[in-house]
Amino acid sequence: MPDLNSLTNQLFDRREAMRPTLRTWLKHLALLLIAFFTVTIAGVLPPFNNVEIFPNVPDPQTWTDVYQFIVSLPALYVQLIFSTIQKLFTDFETFIYGVKFSVSLLAILTAHEAGHYVACRLYRVDATLPYFIPLPPLIGPAGTLGAFIKIVSPMPSRRATFDIGVAGPIAGFIVLLPILIFGLLTMEQASPVEASAALAQGGLYFSDSLLTQLLAKIIGVNLSLGFFNPFLAAAWLGMLITSLNLIPSGQLDGGHAIYAVFGEKIHFWTGRVAFALMSVISLLGWFLYNSPSGFLFAILLAVMMRIRHPEPLDETPLNFKRKIIAVLTLLIFILCFLPFPIQIR
Repeated sequence: MPDLNSLTNQLFDRREAMRPTLRTWLKHLALLLIAFFTVTIAGVLPPFNNVEIFPNVPDPQTWTDVYQFIVSLPALYVQLIFSTIQKLFTDFETFIYGVKFSVSLLAILTAHEAGHYVACRLYRVDATLPYFIPLPPLIGPAGTLGAFIKIVSPMPSRRATFDIGVAGPIAGFIVLLPILIFGLLTMEQASPVEASAALAQGGLYFSDSLLTQLLAKIIGVNLSLGFFNPFLAAAWLGMLITSLNLIPSGQLDGGHAIYAVFGEKIHFWTGRVAFALMSVISLLGWFLYNSPSGFLFAILLAVMMRIRHPEPLDETPLNFKRKIIAVLTLLIFILCFLPFPIQIR
């Protein structure tokens, strides 16, 4: 009697994956263009550009001032966005700064989702084109919530689950690496006096990943004396997105990889362990650096724990080559992971 897994593989080998129509391409390109617009605006605003948001608004001193500021906030926000758009169209330097940020970040996001999509096509797995998610600047600090593809057919095998899962972060990492290196090479260096003065003023501090620290030492850049630039900002976000996706939980990319390598039971427990560790890191970030950002990641992992991973049709274990790739993917996670990404000093 023929093996069920063999019949399943033959079926997937013969079928054609769905092809996007012209209307679908136009819809996804429209989302990408809107994201380009919102990300460009976000790139010239805090926290990725050191400008004052409301320079003519005095700091509230009383509860009445606070109330009036809150009431006027929507109008101030609209005014800020329109004035920023006007500056983008009238100030060439500002325009170039914003475009450097948006093109770099969207290149990383596009590479990540294209990695997933191409892998789906190779395995004849039905998937949508990448959906880019624009967000209003400041409300979404980067002007986007990222991008995603939706897989709409079963995974034919563990091998397909693994390849599709890791293709995204590997492709995104390959693109962010030269952007990070170029950002370090073009980083402006402050004098020790200027750096000390900036540190004394306090504010937001973006922590450096292990990858950034290693490359900075190789290139000979002092990160403590460096100013953020659009390439570094985009690479920083790319590393944050890559490391979050590689956490071994739920249907995150790391969850797909863990399931493919170790199976359902290990996948179940790694999701719980990841949530517990992220919860501890969130509390440490709050007490040590006054930063609540970790709680958002803990909430994400709490949601991921509730999502059951789909079972592939063929449960044949991975070969040795893919296990080596799994180790390399773990290395990417270690290099990019930011336990305390944003610190408030």
